[in-house]
Amino acid sequence: MGLQGKVAIVTGSGRGLGRAVARMFASEGASITVAEMDAEVGKETVAEITSGGGKAIYSQTNVAVREQVDVMVAETVKSFGKVDILVNNAGIIRPAMFQNMTEEQFDMVIAVHLKGAFNCSQAVVNHMIERNYGKIINVTSAAGLIGTIGQANYSAAKAGITGLTKSCAKELAKYNITVNAIAPAAETRMTENILTNLKFKDKTLARVPMGRFGKPEEIAPAFVFLASDQSSFITGQILNVDGGMVIGQ
Repeated sequence: MGLQGKVAIVTGSGRGLGRAVARMFASEGASITVAEMDAEVGKETVAEITSGGGKAIYSQTNVAVREQVDVMVAETVKSFGKVDILVNNAGIIRPAMFQNMTEEQFDMVIAVHLKGAFNCSQAVVNHMIERNYGKIINVTSAAGLIGTIGQANYSAAKAGITGLTKSCAKELAKYNITVNAIAPAAETRMTENILTNLKFKDKTLARVPMGRFGKPEEIAPAFVFLASDQSSFITGQILNVDGGMVIGQ
């Protein structure tokens, strides 16, 4: 598909799916800003990309804090001259049954997932409008489409991202900016608590027709497609890359 000459910001790209996306974007020719709070793993992603001949910088960014997001975007423009692609992947989990969930647990998850996607998208959008080009790819979840148990905060945040995706797609289409979302079911640190608990694992995988979660490297090509010019007439869509989890409900 090719991302030669493109510049991409990938949030939460120190581990898991975000790292797989950043690496695959780089292998397709994009220059990458690795936006990650954890400096150690963020710099590891940069090292992996640059050791393979790619271009990448690290930006220590809490996406819930707008000032840090603005610095991240400024660093990207200074280093690479523009922003073509934004992947809003950063996320956290704070699981609890609804009656036990604290206001802090709810607010933290909403702040990183939903407000983070808002902050990053708004911070890059004027750059994209000026150039009449842009690709914004959000990360939602089956939890935001069909709900989940023990993570009402996460489900609410991901449902909000779905609405944000569709609204931004309608507003930004006239500027040749596409806005889509991917709902993955991937083996990552965020799903580790499910996949290492036999009770939760069996119940969860029973909902997946393919009987497993995907490897991050299996999910990343969907991001490459939506970031490429081959998806130029696709916007406002939620692409489920989940082994059939949603259709299995």
